[in-house]
Amino acid sequence: MFLISLFGQVFYIFLIVFVFLSTLVIITLPTVLYSSRRRFKASKSRRKTFDVAFFHPYCNAGGGGERVLWHAIEATIHKYPSVKIHLYTGDTNASPKEILQKVDKRFGIKLPESINFLYLHKRGWIEASKYPHFTLLGQSLGSIVLAFEALDLFVPDVCIDTMGCAFVYPVFSYLAGCKVVSYTHYPTITSEMMHKVVSRSGAHNNRDYIARSPILTAAKLNYYRIFALLYRFAGKFADIIMVNSSWTENHINSLWRRPMITFKVYPPCDTEELQKLPLERPIDDKIKIVSISQFRPEKNHHLQMQTMYKLRQFVSEEMWDKLQLVVVGSTRNQEDDAWVQDLKDFAKHLSIEDNVTFKINVSYEQLKNEFQEGLIGIHTMWNEHFGIGVVECMAAGLIMVAHKSGGPLLDIIEESDTSRNGFLAEDDTEYAQAIAIILLMSENVRNRIREAARSSSNRFSIEEFKINFLRAVEPVFGIQDNDYKT
Repeated sequence: MFLISLFGQVFYIFLIVFVFLSTLVIITLPTVLYSSRRRFKASKSRRKTFDVAFFHPYCNAGGGGERVLWHAIEATIHKYPSVKIHLYTGDTNASPKEILQKVDKRFGIKLPESINFLYLHKRGWIEASKYPHFTLLGQSLGSIVLAFEALDLFVPDVCIDTMGCAFVYPVFSYLAGCKVVSYTHYPTITSEMMHKVVSRSGAHNNRDYIARSPILTAAKLNYYRIFALLYRFAGKFADIIMVNSSWTENHINSLWRRPMITFKVYPPCDTEELQKLPLERPIDDKIKIVSISQFRPEKNHHLQMQTMYKLRQFVSEEMWDKLQLVVVGSTRNQEDDAWVQDLKDFAKHLSIEDNVTFKINVSYEQLKNEFQEGLIGIHTMWNEHFGIGVVECMAAGLIMVAHKSGGPLLDIIEESDTSRNGFLAEDDTEYAQAIAIILLMSENVRNRIREAARSSSNRFSIEEFKINFLRAVEPVFGIQDNDYKT
């Protein structure tokens, strides 16, 4: 009797909780959404100006995604000077003046101070460190919190997301009545991520203890499938979709299934300025292998260290003493700084620390100097969505060795005998062998590869980006101030 009574009490408690949650979902949530929709739309209807807001919470990070943002803003200001430009950013520790100065220093882009910076104080909701488990879902739902904060600050006519935060699209589109433009660098979920889980392979997005467990593997696969459906739903709210490469285009078309409004717009690469650097790089007392990318786990800098360790087996001691891997990149936060320290420790573990140099958050002039002094470029990210650093190295005259996947494989590097413009590799042995081949080939052969690489980089110029970006967004602007002049 006691157990029956206890069971009845537990059942009664669960019933109350169920009724409460059902009431919350059925009554409270629609009420909140309805009132928010009325408030956001009323805020926009009171204005007579045409306002465009860029959504990029990490606008001060200094990476390839930020280059896309700032050149997109530059192109928009040029073609539509009467449009008011706003920027949602979570970089609360930097003033607008400091941010614009960094843009000029890092990318060589001078922008007017008329840009209205809207500071988001809830950026922590999209930090990966906040979600040790269910990170994708946590960050995506966190971006919705950020979207509400953004709309509380200002409701634009057009929202241009240049970070790929797809879960904000329903908020901006349905609740605020904004036109939504998406520029996706990397899909939040991909078939390769699912394949890693199915094959039970350890990776930065599939921890070893999950890979070892059949039950956890099945659970994670179902979680990915559900997330993919939610991601597809969010993508339905974009009015214009831009992707940065063939690899990303294939995945977005597979996930969102909206090919008629999806456009491939290669990111802007500073090919014109870098092509002014001397092309020939004779081997002398110092041979630099240059790496350009942000310091994040997925960039796989560890493979670069392992490549240097392996390379020592393929070259003479005299050649080894001349070699220097220069790892150039930017950091966004303490987590990235800790990652750099881990890489330095790994280099010491492999006893190659004397042949590896780290250069963090360098200026644009310093970056050009590294390009000019480099002989070989290296990029090791698996399924890099595009590879701005790869193109920049090629335009600057470096012979590139990149991962045989993603953008480098599908869009950038050609390995045929008649038109080779670089090398592709998959593991430390292949990378080391490719570098050794470059070191041993004649200067004439190296120059032919450099010339082919520099010529092919013109497809990814800043001007090409601006033209294609403006062509894609034109339907949602609905105004024509002047034609963009190249």
